[in-house]
Amino acid sequence: MKATRLPKKPPASLPYQRPLNRHDVTEMVVEARLKKALTWEKIAKVVGQSKEWTTAALLGQMKMTKPQAVAAGKLLGLPDYAVLLLQQAPYKGSLPTAVPTDPLIYRFYELVSVYGSTFKELIHEEFGDGIMSAIDFKMDLTRLPDPMGDRVQINLSGKYLAYKTY
Repeated sequence: MKATRLPKKPPASLPYQRPLNRHDVTEMVVEARLKKALTWEKIAKVVGQSKEWTTAALLGQMKMTKPQAVAAGKLLGLPDYAVLLLQQAPYKGSLPTAVPTDPLIYRFYELVSVYGSTFKELIHEEFGDGIMSAIDFKMDLTRLPDPMGDRVQINLSGKYLAYKTY
């Protein structure tokens, strides 16, 4: 019996493509947003949520409902499987390195490095032993005009959660 040799790579008519993952969807969202010249605020209006939450969701940090994902997918021209992935619980806090290298993200890392212990002490003094929730959480980012250079104002509001004794 003669052995049949398999081709070393699949024929061009049958290319292998892996399924999309959440990171692929994020890249598709960013590319579509740029190509369509859409702001995060415009996308948020279509989705029906704040620009802060919508941006976090489309960058892979929040789970969208089906209507939200469908609205975003339609606006951005995403395939059905990408819309489905927008509805899945994400792996949160998935920055690529332990210490961020992007200068803007690094400044937030620096902010927590410098003021984190201050936040902790002041929250404990005011509320007791507990944390500020990042789940029951609100954020508002606004631009404040200033003659010395515009300022970024970020208001973070998280529910206080006391540690329980058991």
